[in-house]
Parts: sequence; structure tokens; C-alpha cells
Amino acid sequence: MAEPIIQVRDLSVRYRSRESTTHALDGVSFDINRGKVLALVGESGSGKSTAAMSVLRLLPPDADVLSGAVWFEGRDLLSTPEKELRSFRGRRIATIFQDPVAGLNPVITVGDQVAEALTSHLDIKKKDARRRALEILHDVGLSDPERVAKSYPFQLSGGMCQRVMIGIATALGPDVIIADEPTSALDVTVQAQILQQLNDLRDARGTSILLITHDFGVVAQMADEVAVMYGGRIIERGTAAEMLSSPLHPYTHALLATLPRLDNAGRKLHAIPGAPPELPGPPEHCPFIPRCTKVMNTCRNDSPPELRFSEEGQHFVACYNPIWVG
Repeated sequence: MAEPIIQVRDLSVRYRSRESTTHALDGVSFDINRGKVLALVGESGSGKSTAAMSVLRLLPPDADVLSGAVWFEGRDLLSTPEKELRSFRGRRIATIFQDPVAGLNPVITVGDQVAEALTSHLDIKKKDARRRALEILHDVGLSDPERVAKSYPFQLSGGMCQRVMIGIATALGPDVIIADEPTSALDVTVQAQILQQLNDLRDARGTSILLITHDFGVVAQMADEVAVMYGGRIIERGTAAEMLSSPLHPYTHALLATLPRLDNAGRKLHAIPGAPPELPGPPEHCPFIPRCTKVMNTCRNDSPPELRFSEEGQHFVACYNPIWVG
């Protein structure tokens, strides 16, 4: 069993405004193991990004952490002083955001932004940082690093900006990378290149990756373990092989059924009826009940349990009436 480098325990988060309150996470727990890729999967609004951004306390001002802990090498990051936490961001735990253009400063050249990632954490001269920045831009596959370094983000394509973001995220050799939908805004060819770079990084440095995605193709290519989120909860988790071949929760099963398949050419794509829940408060029962085809009276009366199904104890599902295959 791999050793966890990050342990998230019983994390609950809400967003508040003058008009309403939304409970984005309800008792979420998961581990990120050393040298492994954990994928958080689910529809938009399921809580994936909130869970990921909570790790480094990068939530917006309208977010409240109601409970929980995020343990990193024996330290709870949720209670770590902000000044001390800054030393972890970028150096020990780095983030790749969903929108690469928005993730870069539009009025600072790319080279200066990469160099700043180095000078903010290392005792290094600016001249040496700029030279190292060119090496980093070359390492992430940018063919003309000197031109890129002199450019502003708006002068580069989305794929080039994402490579720059990966360069900044990996510049200091972090232990963990949080990648929030890192390929969603890119074309298929560039997606494959970006994912390969992340895989190479994991293989070369043993970097752990928390991958936020709704794309099971990305999961199949990248993930060692998968946690499926719905309504602010993790409703199923296990190895990627188990989850893709034998999903147990009706929601996971329905998600996989929506994927187009070559052996179903010409057939209508499956859709999950209904819509994700609005959560003004923590759900009392399974949040998937209104859309579930296997709901029972027990589901309406009790919170779903977390049951272990595989003999190795690596496949868990929060459901009273799971899907059995075979």
C-alpha cells in the first residue's frame, strides 16, 4: 500500500452570499499517495475544485471551511499560519489552473513570471533565475524559449500558456501538483502532449498529482486511483482499473454510460436525467436520489454507508443498492 503524502479528512465547505448559502463539501475524505495520481471525477458543481483548492487554502473570500483537516507531513495546512503556508505553495505543493491564460499575469512577460517563481523561494540572483527560466520553458516543450520569455500571455496560444503554467508549477520540484482540469480548454493533440508531460514528471520525480477532471479518457490515461464526487460528497472510490471496469454506484455507472463508444456507433448517447442538486444545506440523504434508477426506501431514511467491496479493500461505495456486474 502506497504511503499518503496528503490526507484530507472530514472536509466541509460552504459558500455564502447575501441571497443564499451553498454547501459545496460535506465530510469529504481522501488520500493522495506518494508518486501516484488521484483523479477527482464528477459533473460541474460536484465539489471537485472546491476540494482541491481547499488543500492550499486558495478558496475565495465567500467560502467558509466548516470542519476538517488537510494533513501534509504531520502538519494541518488548514490551521497553518498564512505566512508559513506561502512557503509551501509552489515549492512543496504547486497548482495548475483550468484556464492557463487567466492563471498568468497579463502585464508581466512570461520569462519574468517563471523567474519570479524561482526568486520568491530560492536564494538566487535574477540573472541566474532568468537563465533557468529559459531552460524550464525549453523543458516543457516550447521550441523558441527566448521568444516565449519575452512574450506576454495574450501573445501565446492556450496550449503554450498551459506549458508555461506547467513550467512554473514544476520549477521547484514540488512533492504534489494539483491540476484542475488542465486540458479542458485545449485541442485533442495538445491535450495528449500536456498529459504526457505530467506523466513524465510523475515518473521522473515521483511527484504526486491530484487531477481534477470530468473526462474519463483522461482518467484512463493518467489515474492510479479515482474518487467520484456528487453533491459535495465522495460516493465511490477505488483503483482506476476497478472503477472503469466495474463501477458500483449508480451515478458512476451512469457517468460511464454517457461516454460515446466505437461499438455503439449510430446509437443515441445516454444522458443522466435531471440536474445536479442545489445544496442550501448539507444533504440529509444520498444527494443522487432524485436521479437514481435504483433508489429504495432505505435510501430515503438513512445516510448512505461506505461499504468495502473488493477483497483487497480498495473499492468503496456509498450506496445501499449498488450495481453488480457479472
